[in-house]
Amino acid sequence: MPLSPNEIRSRAASFAREWAGQGYEKGQTQLFYREFFEVFGVPIKRVATFEEPVKHADTSKRGFIDLFWKGKLLVEQKSMGQSLIKAKTQALDYFPSLKDEDLPRYVLLSDFQTFELYDLEAADGEEGELKFPLEEFAKHAHKFGFITGVEKKTFKDQDPVNIDAAELVGALHDALEDSGYTGHDLERFLVRIVFCLFADDTGIFARGIFEDLIERRTNPDGSDLGGWIAQLFQTLDTEKGPTRPKTLDEDLDAFPYVNGALFKETLRLPSFNTEMRDRLLDACRFDWSEISPAIFGSLFQSVMNRDERRQMGAHYTNETNILKTIQPLFLDGLWEEFERLKSRSMRDTRRKTELEKFRERLGSLRFLDPACGCGNFLIIAYRELRILEIEIVRELIDYQRDSFGQFNAPLDVSDLSRVNVDQFYGIEIGEFAGRIAETAMWMMDHIMNNRLSLEFGPYYSRIPLRKAPHIVVGNALEMDWSDILPPAECSYLFGNPPFRGHQYRTEDQQADMWRVWGRKGQVNRLD
Repeated sequence: MPLSPNEIRSRAASFAREWAGQGYEKGQTQLFYREFFEVFGVPIKRVATFEEPVKHADTSKRGFIDLFWKGKLLVEQKSMGQSLIKAKTQALDYFPSLKDEDLPRYVLLSDFQTFELYDLEAADGEEGELKFPLEEFAKHAHKFGFITGVEKKTFKDQDPVNIDAAELVGALHDALEDSGYTGHDLERFLVRIVFCLFADDTGIFARGIFEDLIERRTNPDGSDLGGWIAQLFQTLDTEKGPTRPKTLDEDLDAFPYVNGALFKETLRLPSFNTEMRDRLLDACRFDWSEISPAIFGSLFQSVMNRDERRQMGAHYTNETNILKTIQPLFLDGLWEEFERLKSRSMRDTRRKTELEKFRERLGSLRFLDPACGCGNFLIIAYRELRILEIEIVRELIDYQRDSFGQFNAPLDVSDLSRVNVDQFYGIEIGEFAGRIAETAMWMMDHIMNNRLSLEFGPYYSRIPLRKAPHIVVGNALEMDWSDILPPAECSYLFGNPPFRGHQYRTEDQQADMWRVWGRKGQVNRLD
């Protein structure tokens, strides 16, 4: 499990005491950053390299980046007392020579006794620069949450990172399928693997332990990989403590209990070879912290056979179009109500009560998508509701400040959110897409819990999973929707049902049309 915030702060304080008054660039940089990353419980070898060769943009001479984590962090280190102005110029000078996909979000400059951290993707209005002395490391340790996978995400429609991730899963899918591993077991296996890949990079697991297990503990020819994965799935479905075997391998015991029935079913597992293991390792080495669960779900589904995908009527609705649907349906009205409450004077004795009632109401809403596919509409609706809730919380916590603007006691982040995934319901005819939707909802939940933690206090996670979205696998045209969500409890219904031209319908789909619309008139021409 990831380290607790208190443990990280304690380690940061010890690190600061140990390195006070020290700092020689050539002889101590690597030891300094090995111990720096250990503050967060992340062995540096899992994520970064020292002395990465690169050409200078102005002279074309070869230089060396002191520490480089591709796509995440570039460190330029100087000896104690040296100017960091030159270090910043030197760090940025490396950028033109880096591949686009390797460009880091963060730049860290240090002379051992001071730090300067720059977030190059900070949104407008957010602090993108942090400077502090070594002795204040414990105070600012939470700003390095990206090391453990806890960072604020900004998702972009059509982001290539989602396509890259789907292609990696597609390559693994093809290798498994070519070996004769197919059907239900393959689909559930891939969903579990994607969850593990995401968990490995976002703080659900201690960072990198899944990749480390596959790379370090399994044979290069893949002969024992299936056995290790079987044990891992069983471990993820077993609570910590006496229910786990006393003889359980310590690398497996480091994994948390996930719950949520995600790992409960016993699957027939594949017999791996070298190529299949290599495809899994390729996926492990990718940074899964950057993907959008909403968009990736649909791309993930595209690893299915193309003919089957056309037959099922699957299609991709981008985020922009989803927002065009849900904003006028309910989001715009909720935001308008919040702005009215927010604008009331702090002296208004009803303001706090009304804000609390509004937050409780968000937690009571129920949403249904009767043709949810991989859950795009549900996932984005959930994310947007959590974003609104965070703004409500921001207003409410001001009432807990004293006359000096400080909190009398640490905030209990776990008590701040009322919105949860079990408010969302979906019907999906394909089991694979339905399981993707369920898992992607949990992934988005974790991302939003990370955001809540970054905004208001200590790290907060809903692991083990206690609640789940209600995704029912079946034909929505043959089901009584009220059995899934009674109409009186349904707040909003939305979605984008799959479509097929009338000339491409199967006999079953034609029967669905007749059952719903009858046989009179031109209904047969409807998509």
